[in-house]
Amino acid sequence: MVFRTFLLGAAAGVMLVGGTAMAQQAPQDLLPPAASGPRSTPAPQPSQTVDQAFGDIKAQPGEVVQALPPPPKPILARWKPAQARELVSFAEGIAAEGLDPKDYKLAELRAAMAAGEGEALDTAASLTFQYLVEDLRDGRTPMDDRRQWFVVDPDPDRMPTQVLLDRAVGGEGAAKVLASLNPVNPDYARLKAELAAATDPARRKLVRANMDRWRWLPQALGRHYLVTNIPEQKLRLTVNNRIIKSYRTIVGKPGRTATPQLAEMVEAVIYNPTWTVPQSIVKGEGLGAKVLGNPGWARAAGYKGTKGANGAIYVVQQPGPGNSLGLMKLDMPNEHAIFLHDTPARGLFAQDNRALSHGCIRVENARELAMTMSMLGNMKTKEDIPAIQAEVSEITASGEYTRYALTNQWPVYLTYFTMASDVDGQMRSFADIYGRDAPVLASFDQPRQANRARKTDEAVVEIVDDLKTT
Repeated sequence: MVFRTFLLGAAAGVMLVGGTAMAQQAPQDLLPPAASGPRSTPAPQPSQTVDQAFGDIKAQPGEVVQALPPPPKPILARWKPAQARELVSFAEGIAAEGLDPKDYKLAELRAAMAAGEGEALDTAASLTFQYLVEDLRDGRTPMDDRRQWFVVDPDPDRMPTQVLLDRAVGGEGAAKVLASLNPVNPDYARLKAELAAATDPARRKLVRANMDRWRWLPQALGRHYLVTNIPEQKLRLTVNNRIIKSYRTIVGKPGRTATPQLAEMVEAVIYNPTWTVPQSIVKGEGLGAKVLGNPGWARAAGYKGTKGANGAIYVVQQPGPGNSLGLMKLDMPNEHAIFLHDTPARGLFAQDNRALSHGCIRVENARELAMTMSMLGNMKTKEDIPAIQAEVSEITASGEYTRYALTNQWPVYLTYFTMASDVDGQMRSFADIYGRDAPVLASFDQPRQANRARKTDEAVVEIVDDLKTT
């Protein structure tokens, strides 16, 4: 079998990482327990009660009045002067992380420190700490400037700000707690080193923007995952931050069909997929009429057409080598209808510019990827490889639509880095094919935005036309 040597090597790589059978496990959370370490005394309470803050709420005759929700509990702790000095020192050096000290209200904090312990110091130091946590953990870029970004970062739930604050004043120290928030992916450290060496202002700004993009993602992507950097037009199968295999990809054309940024789970491999042709092609391009009007051509092309009671024509392309999805797709359910799949137009992978699709990601050597995912997603030991390999080969040869579920699902990240390590580990700049850099870069010139949203309200563009032959 042509895949055997590669798959045995990949499987062995997975099995030996950390000395444990990695493929038996679902992706693990690599973050330290958020509540570890000593806790401080209870944070000071607001000086006003809810009733005092909002006044009496009384209904007038015939009027229904809803009580206003209580204000959120402030993020506060009691600070000692030495702890505040450590916090100031850390904030003064925050430029090394691509952030700006002026965003963290250091003048107000120094003024409060001059007055000694008390409410003013507690408030000022807690606010500086909060701002630093939010930017280091979640990213400084406001959601409105993250174009086509549909990932909800889980880190605020895993590492709540108040818990981090309690740890900082309870014995660990602000510097240690804040430094622990950096992304663990090696590429963040490489970008940080690049920032330290860069002197050109424009390059430094680009590095800062891409460091921030790492903070938008979960701090740790998991023990094993698929990740594609859209501007690089490459997909990587990664275990413990080591690339096991990389593949060329074809990504969405600029404009409405640009590939969005997502974090999803691969639940299954679809072998011999069918393709339900979207109405924009069935009706808009006349395919439906052609299929019904020329049965011989439709049969040769693998199309089956039906006409509904309402007169609408529905066309499904059957499995086969000419299917627009090729021989496989990775099932990663999402509201955008984005997935990774094969293509019959394999010659396009030889092009340098591969922003050619209508949103979905086409993968070179997709059959190899499908076999690899089937095995790594289901084997318990490498002794399982021959049986899975034989089963998948039989499914592929059958030509029948088959959904091959993964017992151990894999995260897949669709990212957008215009400066990053390439698949050979070299730091490179990549073309900003969708123009997503400009709003991120501009946001660094604006005052820091407080109370930032965690989830975008940008409209979902469902990609339904991806599979036209380019």
